[in-house]
Amino acid sequence: MIGIYMFGAALLLLVVGYPVAFTFGAVSMFFGAMAAFLNIVPDNWTFMHFFHGWTMADFTDEFLQMFAMMPFRIYSIMTNKILMAVPLFIFMGIVLQKSNLATRLLESMGMLFGKVRGGLAVSTVLIGALLAASTGVVGASVVAMGVISLPIMLKHGYSKKLSTGTICAAGTLGQIIPPSIVLIVLGDVFQLPVGDLFKFAFFPGLVLVGAYIVYILIVSFINKDIAPAIEIDDSISKVQNIKKALVSIIPPLVLIILVLGSIFAGIATPTESASVGSIGAILLAAGYKELSIKMIKEASLGTIKITAMVFAILIGATAFSMVFVYSGADEITAQFMTHLPGAKWGFLILSMLSIMFLGFFIDFIEISYIVVPILLPIANMIGLDPLWFAILIALNLQTSFLTPPFGFSLFYLKGVAPPTVKTTDIYKGVIPFISLQILILISVVIFPGFYGFHS
Repeated sequence: MIGIYMFGAALLLLVVGYPVAFTFGAVSMFFGAMAAFLNIVPDNWTFMHFFHGWTMADFTDEFLQMFAMMPFRIYSIMTNKILMAVPLFIFMGIVLQKSNLATRLLESMGMLFGKVRGGLAVSTVLIGALLAASTGVVGASVVAMGVISLPIMLKHGYSKKLSTGTICAAGTLGQIIPPSIVLIVLGDVFQLPVGDLFKFAFFPGLVLVGAYIVYILIVSFINKDIAPAIEIDDSISKVQNIKKALVSIIPPLVLIILVLGSIFAGIATPTESASVGSIGAILLAAGYKELSIKMIKEASLGTIKITAMVFAILIGATAFSMVFVYSGADEITAQFMTHLPGAKWGFLILSMLSIMFLGFFIDFIEISYIVVPILLPIANMIGLDPLWFAILIALNLQTSFLTPPFGFSLFYLKGVAPPTVKTTDIYKGVIPFISLQILILISVVIFPGFYGFHS
């Protein structure tokens, strides 16, 4: 049971606030030492065996044997071609964020949809989808829309709950709409082509965007005070507004087509397309006259920080998984999950509920590298379509950015929101959008064929 206790201890430390990578590393060493000691003492050991019946050499050999493959695992991580796409896509997203892409898109789309009741919220969702497909950086998207869109919506009488909920939900679309870091990480864990994950995640992502828009239009129609139409300056013609919007939308749209289109068409690997995307982002910034040495330096430093965090967590998670397997906890988990009522469906429901629950407290990276490797062999044993299971997990992980108390999008928005917007407004605002995400997740579970999967 040491592996089970280790999992609980790691979760407790993460909730308290200890750094993720160090938590996994420290917990692995402590419980690994405990497992090594218990393996060298007799089965009927007593307290006296702490002083007799074993030598330090025996303990050292057992402990080192447990982590014997660690250097090879680390080398494999650092030379993984799939994971090379992570820093490239992060760099691409930061450059586009610093080129004020979100500002241009929000201003132009706001003029197009402002006359429609709930139009500003609809435009925020559409911009969130475009930013997701071009930058994929959740924090940058939420902050940009929080700074630009939130004050405008509040100024025109939009409900605080609808405004904040829309911005948080639109900002997290980058978790499911390609190029998504979540999908790259899951591609590595599942050992699936990232291009296939991108392709199969695109349609559920669009369905989610459509669900957000339909919800906003319905609640705006039912309650006319929640999202009123706004007055648009009639001195600027509709044709001019459309032209201005197209000028803002077409360049990032071309970049999206180049990056994702090259992957879907099989012309380039995700890593190669990420390189093209990074160059395209630099050219786009130059076209917007935002390119500078300072901006490239800041984007590079930001990329290094985020990438270092991801890889440090991955190395800590590797040590964690070694101890987990060594202790036999993976076999206990497999036996429990495979003997659930309902067989495949019992496993699927419990695994989705477990991931959703953990998403309240820990980030998608930890879940991807700690929980998913435990569930994956069981899913293969049961015969689940790995692509389908991976997309279900990706959709599930998206909710972790919205669920209180530790949803990152909630913190990002609170950091830039006006003082009049309370944390409770944000929490209440995201609840309908979390419900929509769960409904879309359930639809993918029940109707996999509609989304192109084989259950």
